[in-house]
Amino acid sequence: MTTPRRVLPVIVLAQLAGTSPWFAVNAVMPALQHDFGWAAADVGTLTSAVQLGFIAGTLVFALLAIADRFSARRVFLLCALASALCTLAPALALPSFSQLLAWRALTGFCHAGIYPVGM
Repeated sequence: MTTPRRVLPVIVLAQLAGTSPWFAVNAVMPALQHDFGWAAADVGTLTSAVQLGFIAGTLVFALLAIADRFSARRVFLLCALASALCTLAPALALPSFSQLLAWRALTGFCHAGIYPVGM
C-alpha cells in the first residue's frame, strides 16, 4: 500500500500552522511594549516561558505516554486548538505581564502534543 502524495505536504502545513503560536508574541511585542511600558527584554522572558512550558509538557506527555495511548491525530488536533486558544486568550482579557507569562507557558505545554507528535 502506498501513501498518497498529499500526506507529506499536509503534515508540513499542519506543523507550520500548529507551531506558529510559539512566536506569535514576537509579532505584537513592540505594540505591547508601547501600550504597557514593558522592557525590551520581556520578549525574551515570554519566549523562555514558551520553551519551559514545552519542556514541562514534553515530560508530562512522555511520562503519561499520551501519544502512545491516544490517537496521534487527535492529540495533535486538540493540542493545536488548545495552543491557539492559549495564544488568543490574553488578547481577550488584556492580562498583566505575569498572566501573559502563564498563558505563554501553557502555549508551550500544548506544543508538546504538536511538534513531537507531528514529527
